[in-house]
Amino acid sequence: MRRYAMVSALFLSLLALIQLVRVVRGWSVVVAGVDIPVWISAIAFVIAGSLALWGFRSARAGNVG
Repeated sequence: MRRYAMVSALFLSLLALIQLVRVVRGWSVVVAGVDIPVWISAIAFVIAGSLALWGFRSARAGNVG
């Protein structure tokens, strides 16, 4: 399970980084004709970053769950 936690944490870190870059650069995202506000990416950054930290800590401690 340690490998799974590490891979998940790495993926979530990448996702958080992309969300942060969108917030900083102000990239627009349109889904099905609807403009997605930048503040949603700020929330996604916090959530993905928190989950990534949790994954790294779980992988290091060896107790996933």
